[in-house]
Amino acid sequence: MTQTTGRFFDEIGKLLTDAAGAADGVRKEVEGVVRTQAERVLSDLDVVQREEFEVVKAMAQRAREENELLKERIAALEAKSKTKSAAKLRAKKAS
Repeated sequence: MTQTTGRFFDEIGKLLTDAAGAADGVRKEVEGVVRTQAERVLSDLDVVQREEFEVVKAMAQRAREENELLKERIAALEAKSKTKSAAKLRAKKAS
């Protein structure tokens, strides 16, 4: 009886191990299908990928910085132009 009981539990153990392996395989298969479907849906929605977003974000930041530098240059040129215009007006008045 002891051998039969031990053998019975061995068989149950093997069965449970096989079932766990099959369940893990099913889980992996379901994850793959869900991932594929999610990628397809996102592709259909024309959602931008993270890498592309980061590239555009960096480009926008550089453009903002360049824009600020150009604003400063324009302001400096305008100030210089006003100074020259004022100097010309004073020279005309003086002559």
